[in-house]
Amino acid sequence: MKYSNDNRQRFWVLKYTKDFWLKRISLFLILFIAYSNFSTVEATPTIYTEINENEGIIPGAYQLDDYLAKLANKRVAVVANQASFIKNTHLVDTLLSQDVAVVKVFSPEHGFRGSEDAGATVNDDIDKKTGLPIISLYGNNKKPKSTDLDSIDIIVFDLQDVGVRFYTYISTLHYIMEAAAESNIPVILLDRPNPNGNIIDGPVKKAGFESFISMHPVPVLYGMTIGEYGKMINGEKWLKDSVQCDLTVIEIKNYTHKSHYSLPIPPSPNLRTDNAIMLYPSLCFFEGTVVSVGRGTSTPFELFGHPQFPDKGFSFTPTSQPGASSPVLKGQLCYGENLTDQRHRLKKLELDYLFEARDALYPILGEKWIDRPRFFNLLAGNDELLKQINSFASEREIRDSWKEDLKQFKEVRSHYLIYD
Repeated sequence: MKYSNDNRQRFWVLKYTKDFWLKRISLFLILFIAYSNFSTVEATPTIYTEINENEGIIPGAYQLDDYLAKLANKRVAVVANQASFIKNTHLVDTLLSQDVAVVKVFSPEHGFRGSEDAGATVNDDIDKKTGLPIISLYGNNKKPKSTDLDSIDIIVFDLQDVGVRFYTYISTLHYIMEAAAESNIPVILLDRPNPNGNIIDGPVKKAGFESFISMHPVPVLYGMTIGEYGKMINGEKWLKDSVQCDLTVIEIKNYTHKSHYSLPIPPSPNLRTDNAIMLYPSLCFFEGTVVSVGRGTSTPFELFGHPQFPDKGFSFTPTSQPGASSPVLKGQLCYGENLTDQRHRLKKLELDYLFEARDALYPILGEKWIDRPRFFNLLAGNDELLKQINSFASEREIRDSWKEDLKQFKEVRSHYLIYD
């Protein structure tokens, strides 16, 4: 039987206390442990873990009792990155400590340790700590090959999503489910809270705008956990040839879509704070423009600017940094907006930032202020938003163009919800 550090601390407190009754309790615990160690029946290990201090939310990964038995005597592959932790221990290390036969790790964009730039090629590797082979699922090999799955009996998936269509972990989930279905391998998805889980907003992706950053007909903000999203991928038969994955979702405890959840570990190198995660779906559209979103600063996705913005008293200069080796406008003094001190949580996709940038740059650059129109359209999931922005359409006109699609999506979404 295995015991946590918390239990050991309790043991030593009991041993050395001067209180008469506590000494006897200590003796009882010693006898109990001795008996347990000599017992021929091994008990199910209990892992004591921290939970979100404010709300008592318990992610699926923490609930080992709900999935360890499913991994017994199986060759296991794990899809994970730097945020796949249980308390202070990585999921892979936790499983290995419980004698689970982890034989391979699949890593998404940014890599297994989460240090790579957005869009950077991530190569296969060997994990220095465990010696396990790491298969990259970013770059040319976004979907596991059949040979990658030859030695696998079951896949455990644990990635922290942020609830945004162009955040690529849901695309990795799609390809994992598709490859698993084709090879008749079950998937256990360890669900985690969506920090933007209460928002459904933005344009729904149209046909013809499919890419790794925009795979499914969902809005920019879809208001689902990654576990609910996996159920929707299956149920809507979005996988190739309409195959369906044998998917088990280990549900979050004490969570609703209205819950505020502060991510304990950044899900990727440039989403370092709750504020950045909240602003990301709105500011990411600037990735298709000449505007910097603060990559190469200490607060990426919490500011935006350009050298030709008016000087309102705030400026920054992007530099080469880990996770942003060659940022937009590197070495150039930019003027713009500092959004690091948000006094309220956004409840929608914010268009004002795009309007502000357009108003500053359109008179100087014309439509070329959006210098990557194809990428902008892939982020939007259509070519309408770019036209609307550059034709100075009002926010109401733009939002009205989303209404019917959002209504239809909410109906589809309702069939796959796990949480209120």
